[in-house]
Amino acid sequence: MRPDLAACYGQERLPRYTSYPTAPHFSAAIGPGTYAEWLKAIPRNASASLYLHVPFCRAMCWYCGCHTSVARRDEPISVYAAALRCEIDLVSRQIDRRLQVDHVHFGGGTPTIMAPEAFADLIGSIRHSFFVSPAAEIAVEIDPRRLTRQMTEALAYGGVNRASLGVQSFDPAVQRAINRVQSFEVTAEATEGLRRAGIAGINFDLIYGLPHQTVASCLDTVRQCAQLRPDRFSVFGYAHVPAFKKHQRKIEEAALPNSLERHRQSEAVAGALIEAGYVQIGLDHFALPGDGMTSALRDGTLRRNFQGYTTDVSNILLGFGASAIGRLPQGYVQNEVGTRAYSQSIAAGRLATVKGYPLTNDDRLRAEIIERIMCDFGADLGQICARHGSAPEAMLGSSPRLQDLISDGIVELNGTSLAVTDDSRFLVRSVAAAFDAHLDGSKQLHSRAV
Repeated sequence: MRPDLAACYGQERLPRYTSYPTAPHFSAAIGPGTYAEWLKAIPRNASASLYLHVPFCRAMCWYCGCHTSVARRDEPISVYAAALRCEIDLVSRQIDRRLQVDHVHFGGGTPTIMAPEAFADLIGSIRHSFFVSPAAEIAVEIDPRRLTRQMTEALAYGGVNRASLGVQSFDPAVQRAINRVQSFEVTAEATEGLRRAGIAGINFDLIYGLPHQTVASCLDTVRQCAQLRPDRFSVFGYAHVPAFKKHQRKIEEAALPNSLERHRQSEAVAGALIEAGYVQIGLDHFALPGDGMTSALRDGTLRRNFQGYTTDVSNILLGFGASAIGRLPQGYVQNEVGTRAYSQSIAAGRLATVKGYPLTNDDRLRAEIIERIMCDFGADLGQICARHGSAPEAMLGSSPRLQDLISDGIVELNGTSLAVTDDSRFLVRSVAAAFDAHLDGSKQLHSRAV
């Protein structure tokens, strides 16, 4: 632990680097026409991943940074599910064949807010329009408080084999402060029900840096979670951006831990999970030794996308639903953020693309460097630059931030290979930012580095 560096670098607001460039740099210059052209140009031997966004919850968790809204009636959810099925058909017709799919991820919001029949229909639409490989990973994000037996059965019937359960914290004071009261017993019941249904891959999501949270309460949450032995943990720092997420204004800022305390919580959680037998994956994921993500880390094939660290090696991600982001070889696309505008576009037979970003050769080079730093805590700039026809010396010489990181002992440089020092790994986002040519104009939109 290096509290001096946590205090120095921790206040800086930086991207999580689940993409590069990040979403604030998308523009309206990329619209439905461009997306259609990019879809038509997908190589015939390519495979893809799918992301489906379901932006509804029954109640708002005040820490939430996702695009979601509260739906107290079922009708808007049914209408939206129908729009998703139409978008799947619309996109697949642009591709003009059943593209192979190896990963499917349902995110939210709360995807399991749909009626079980609606979820089954949606899975059916995916399998009709795409060739979902028999070994595909099909993952869904779940709120354990509202998971029914009927929905669990629908997930299993649809081929879901990985479930990501939101836990965040079991501390009652923290739960009340974030408007998410969830007992250990409810979480255990959901976990056991999913496993009985044959859904073997279980992930838990935890958050540190929440109001009234302490190192002790973080450790107590980890202790309880470890009893249920999920395959993976995702451990995120709370991003307090009330200027952009108005419901976060209900969180008392004075109750939030400072950067040093956040760092202590993060280190304590990591240490407890490692002691419980989990392997740390990059900045904020943990997995059991026999998990596929651990194998990807060992083999150097770990990747990072909008879901965080992943074993998904495809360079094509098709996003469906309001606010969903997709990535193709040519660049990024994002749908209408509002559910009404999204549904209207789809009902009119138009792709819902509202903005995007066309990648340059320099973007692709920097994206690979940043991804390797985020995944491996280092990067061989010589090898990466050679693949992109660039000189590593020019990349190294263009970053004053990198020189500061080296001077502070955060980064070690051996020729053209750089590595984040072991006791500075919590600052890996700061190292990645040294290669971000777009950073300065968007700092205020991101979360604190620590």
